[in-house]
Amino acid sequence: MGVKLLGLIGTRPAPPGPVHPGDVLAEAEALHVRLGGREVLSGVDVTARAGEVLALVGPNGAGKSTLLGALAADLPAAAGVVRVHGRPASDWSAQELALRRAVLPQSAALSFPFAVEEVVRMGRAPWAGRPEEVEDDAAVAAAMAATEVTEFAGRSFSALSGGERARVALARVLAQRTRLLLLDEPTAALDLRHQELVLRVCRARAHAGDAVVVVLHDLGLAAAYAHRVVILRAGRAVADGRPAEVFTDRLLSDVYQQQVEVFPHPRTGEVLVAPVRGS
Repeated sequence: MGVKLLGLIGTRPAPPGPVHPGDVLAEAEALHVRLGGREVLSGVDVTARAGEVLALVGPNGAGKSTLLGALAADLPAAAGVVRVHGRPASDWSAQELALRRAVLPQSAALSFPFAVEEVVRMGRAPWAGRPEEVEDDAAVAAAMAATEVTEFAGRSFSALSGGERARVALARVLAQRTRLLLLDEPTAALDLRHQELVLRVCRARAHAGDAVVVVLHDLGLAAAYAHRVVILRAGRAVADGRPAEVFTDRLLSDVYQQQVEVFPHPRTGEVLVAPVRGS
């Protein structure tokens, strides 16, 4: 056992280097992804930079989750290239990726009755045996506090509501303490208060220098919290820019096949998006 352990330590991946505001932590160039024989993404370009929240929006089937999976190096490119921290995603080992990006999938299911704190602590697994391991307790406590799950740390994950599970899953991602966060619909199961909480956490992580890529269906949340938005339709990126620039009546109505009105908030002037209802 001792010999094996020494061998593992000798070959363990190097930790990530320093990250500066504006650094590109994930990018796709001319990305094509095929799933089940169907092209789901067709020539998509996207860049995620340190210090920003990037929202991926678009109707169902537009390719948002597929793009997130490709940026995470969980889905292979049929053509084009995905880079993570400046290197082609395929050049990183699974261990190296785990030190550089954390991924929140749409659903969080566990087969065993782990306690909430144990689930959050799973986020620290990539740092086992490294000097950063001394941060485990602090990272877990901070992540649980940020997502407001500390009060049920000892409860079984399987006994939680859908919204509570979603927040615990996010806490696991935060505890991993990578500089690139890839979150797939983190607000889908949450009430109003916790939707706002999660997006404030995203903003805080970006302010601390992380790159946060988040798939959202709520255009109001994207407008309020994203520094930049990529709008996807039928596997292609049709707009990329600040919400105030790309959220227009005409474009959103066309993309969603639903009349949409974009207007400034009467008090703050921030962008509001609402469907047109009635006659």
